[in-house]
Amino acid sequence: LGLRLPGPPGVFVGGPAPAALANFRAQAQSAAAASMSGQVTPMMSRQVTPMLDILPPGRQLSAPMMSRQETPQAYGSGSGYVTPKAPAMPPGDWSRQSTPMSRQVSDFTPRTPKFSRQLSDVDELRRALKSLLNKVCPENIDTIGPKFGSLEIKDAQQLSVVIESIFKKALTEPHYCETYADLIFGLRSVFPEFPAPDGGKHITFKSQVLNVCQNEFEELLNSQEPSVEEQATYEGAELDMCRKQRKNRMLANMKFIGHLYLRQLLSAKVILSVSRELVSCDSEDDVPAEHALECVCELLVNIGYTLESQPAGQEVVKQVCCRLLGLKNNTNADGGPAYCKRVQFMIQDLLETRAAGWSKKSFKSSAKTKGEIRLEQAWDIECKSMGVETPTAEVTIAGQRPTYLTPVM
Repeated sequence: LGLRLPGPPGVFVGGPAPAALANFRAQAQSAAAASMSGQVTPMMSRQVTPMLDILPPGRQLSAPMMSRQETPQAYGSGSGYVTPKAPAMPPGDWSRQSTPMSRQVSDFTPRTPKFSRQLSDVDELRRALKSLLNKVCPENIDTIGPKFGSLEIKDAQQLSVVIESIFKKALTEPHYCETYADLIFGLRSVFPEFPAPDGGKHITFKSQVLNVCQNEFEELLNSQEPSVEEQATYEGAELDMCRKQRKNRMLANMKFIGHLYLRQLLSAKVILSVSRELVSCDSEDDVPAEHALECVCELLVNIGYTLESQPAGQEVVKQVCCRLLGLKNNTNADGGPAYCKRVQFMIQDLLETRAAGWSKKSFKSSAKTKGEIRLEQAWDIECKSMGVETPTAEVTIAGQRPTYLTPVM
């Protein structure tokens, strides 16, 4: 503990006085012993003794340095040395022992989450289904499908939950209707059968698909207008948006039902019954609503080619198209057209597509895989290199079965 004085760099003048050094060591040893024994005591007063014997001749210390007394002060009062305050500990959780580094748990009880609850089997199933459905796309349908099949289905109610979840997801994302129909087709023989509560036929996956389709069709067809609660809550443009959402859901329902029929999950009898009911073929005096005509047009555009290729479907398609042509030219009591131009053009497009062998131009492509997108990009590059204009529309056959299915004759 030398004292550096003005002089050559790195040179200490003199050294610590033996008495001061001994006093300092005694104080340090006393403080260490008190700390190890767990006694929290204020720092002892210490006298800074000027080391006059190490100063050069003729040099003296200033008055404040001659004698300085350091005494412990109360917390937050006055100036001088303040003993650091220990951090506050929660009462009842932890207790500090006399040893500074020792802690022990005292009456600690873990807290349970405020909103924690035990989920039922159905809720857990819905949660797992939602997680899987959010990952479905045309690219990974072969990878996600087995994960649906690995779900544990214990009864008919859980089987209905699986089908309803896929069905509702398809209606909210009509662009992926074909993908979700492929998913249901892949699950048709995965889940077991369950006994019916009334003792009738066993409940199968295919029968539940039919029940869900029927319930969704009846619900949407009878609820085109907003409910009383929605009319009381919304007004103006909000009500129009509510009607538009209902109509889009209804059209998506028809499209999804059509793709289920193309994958042999619904029989032709069901499709023929739905088509006749939408255009009121049994009672020609009835005038169907506009949304009913839009639904039948959407259905036939997606299944027309396959439905008309069957003997039973050929007659019904002809009957429905004749009925649509008569409704298109129908007039009301004032002599004006019974339906708006939009519905008239939709019927005309359907009739022209049927006359062209169900070949139509589609300006809105369906969902595709990455491989299909790469092929289209390569085709566009080749057309540009040859100086040929790339076609903006895609010519498709409306209502053709998927290539992996054998046509039913």
